[in-house]
Amino acid sequence: MRAGPKMANATTQSARLRAKTRPENAKTSAPSRAHDGVTSLVRLLAILDLFTPAAPAWSTNALIRAVGMSRSTSYRYIKAMTDVELLAPVSNGHYILGPRILELDLQIRQCDPLYNAAGAVMKRLVQVTGYSSLLYALFSSSVQCVREELTANSPPHLFGRGQRRPLFRGAASKIILPYLRPHQLKSLYAKHAKTIATSGLGSDWASFRANLAKIRHAGFVTTVGEINPGVVGVSAPIFNRSGQILGSIGIAGLESQFDRAEIERVSVLVRQTAAEMSERIGVISVGTDRPARAVG
Repeated sequence: MRAGPKMANATTQSARLRAKTRPENAKTSAPSRAHDGVTSLVRLLAILDLFTPAAPAWSTNALIRAVGMSRSTSYRYIKAMTDVELLAPVSNGHYILGPRILELDLQIRQCDPLYNAAGAVMKRLVQVTGYSSLLYALFSSSVQCVREELTANSPPHLFGRGQRRPLFRGAASKIILPYLRPHQLKSLYAKHAKTIATSGLGSDWASFRANLAKIRHAGFVTTVGEINPGVVGVSAPIFNRSGQILGSIGIAGLESQFDRAEIERVSVLVRQTAAEMSERIGVISVGTDRPARAVG
């Protein structure tokens, strides 16, 4: 017996429904589930950014409002972070950053090859110059202070370990730019032309390239007050064993301590220290061979 139109339609719909629930269709949804999982992880870890010197403790309700998700999901996030001690509960239903973060800081100090290679070198730089020494690493769209060796008369409010600074301000950042690849510099200029101009690096692409060429030829950068008012910074580049830019090392001191002769003296010592750091890093096979990717 031939099936009628209604029966045929029902059969077609049933087949479509079975197709949607087949294992091969489950596979196609796996990337979506994976993306959801990554998104949830990003949101969870973003909770850590809420804790600042101005707001070191957060109540449960305040965290829920900041997360911007349902109460059940927010409670689940808070519990997960408390279970692994990234958060620690305190009185009155509030939370602070947990002890696991201290453990991670100790762990990275023990394991970071850049941090460990710099210890003796930076202490010597402080001794021969008389100024505080700072080590920076390039991470995507910013540079981050990895290690510091401060003098007794160090300028206040220097960027310390863990703090990030923008790519276009300060000696530690500007000395890195000339050693990026041409396509990276073009991408940076396309995105940040106005910032580059206000940073004194060039009002157009041609002047930007010319200024970077001058910096590269000099082998160091000196800036005054670009990060902290009245503070002079002098930095030179650090490279990994593949010759790729890894970061920078330099000194910082009060502007009143510097004249042209002092800048010349210190710049020689900073360049020598950077070269020694690059040599030290050149024998390290793990953790320093990271090309500058996704810059800007």
